[in-house]
Amino acid sequence: MTIKLFNTLTRQKEEFKPLEEGKVKMYVCGPTVYNYIHIGNARPAIVFDTVRRYFEYRGYDVNFVSNFTDVDDKLIKAANELGEDVPAVAERFIAAYHEDTEALGCQRADVHPRVTENMDIIIDFILALIEKGYAYESQGDVYYRTRKFDGYGKLSQQSIDDLKVGARIEAGDKKEDPLDFVLWKAAKEGEIFWESPWGQGRPGWHIECSAMAKKYLGETIDIHAGGQDLAFPHHENEIAQSEALNNKTFARYWMHNGYINIDNEKMSKSLGNFVLVHDIIKEQDPQVLRFFMLSVHYRHPINYNLELLENAKAGLDRLKTSYENLKHRREVSAELTDNNQEWLEKIASLKDQFTEEMDDDFNTANGISVLFELSRQANYYLMEKNTSITVIDAFSKHFQEFFEVLGLKLEEAELLDEEIEEMINQRIQARKDRDFQLADQLRDKLKSMNIILEDTAQGTRWKRG
Repeated sequence: MTIKLFNTLTRQKEEFKPLEEGKVKMYVCGPTVYNYIHIGNARPAIVFDTVRRYFEYRGYDVNFVSNFTDVDDKLIKAANELGEDVPAVAERFIAAYHEDTEALGCQRADVHPRVTENMDIIIDFILALIEKGYAYESQGDVYYRTRKFDGYGKLSQQSIDDLKVGARIEAGDKKEDPLDFVLWKAAKEGEIFWESPWGQGRPGWHIECSAMAKKYLGETIDIHAGGQDLAFPHHENEIAQSEALNNKTFARYWMHNGYINIDNEKMSKSLGNFVLVHDIIKEQDPQVLRFFMLSVHYRHPINYNLELLENAKAGLDRLKTSYENLKHRREVSAELTDNNQEWLEKIASLKDQFTEEMDDDFNTANGISVLFELSRQANYYLMEKNTSITVIDAFSKHFQEFFEVLGLKLEEAELLDEEIEEMINQRIQARKDRDFQLADQLRDKLKSMNIILEDTAQGTRWKRG
């Protein structure tokens, strides 16, 4: 069996053939770290973490890179509003990103490069594009000559003529052509900046990923991924920059996850209906949010509301209960052989089916359906009068494997009382230091582990929820 994935570039499913046998070079566009992430950011984090896990399950060695944009207009605006500098805001929300995504079961990337730590390679990349005639300096800015790249529009399947409609040059614009996009921005008064051959400034958004993907993965990579909203112009511009400079295919496969709707309306900050992960996981089990996200194929839009989240919780609880029932029955089971082979063959066929579904463009929705069938068969088996340790262990092993691939936990690690007391002491000290953000984070972390705190006049008490 081979893995097939839908390639946005060709608009069809293709057999995955890596550049190097047994290895996957994968770049996923990360967030701009000016605030807590919303569930729109969480979806690609969960989806492509699962893609990575499945590749590893199938025996691949995955080199997974996901960047942080830690300087741009949004960050500068947020820093001004908060009365802080840009690096401080970025650092705080990078930490928050890790906290939120790890709660969602996402593993950290092998490398999380930051724009501010890679300024030299970004500047060198721009210089090389200028030297090849693909870019030009204009009054301290640097722009990319979009028309010069023959393949522009191939990812979004738009022609240059289509793009020209609606594009216009404002009075005093620095561009040669309305379609040209910025590679380097001259700094405005009071803004953070870096020295460059074109004066003080900072990079445009699109150039960052081209430069960092090349540094950490090479001139050609296997998979470039991100949200559907990034396909144009961000990923289109990355292709133009990278392929113009390197004369090579930039990414062989492009993957994009679908949008999230809130109560059947597209999530949008202008509509005020976006939901922060940081807020959701204070009230909901983050594993339920992950399970919910994976219950729909990653390329399809997904509708979010609390009722649907409750349905996901009920489904996940059913699966965990089935697994717990297997654990309890194992304690009293004998090693019988009457019908072992028949059941072991059923279980093995479900593993083959799970692999078949996941091989088909990482269809987690169908993979979860197989998991429910595994649960149903386990429940049938446990209704039998005599059960075997061998069969129970086979059921349990497959529960564990499927849950691991999906990034879900069957069992929560039990906190020792001493560990709980230590975290409570850290929270008390944080409150004394007036570090209320840390205090809240510790409280929420304990809550996610089913530890309920009660602040009383006599001190903080805790109990298991």
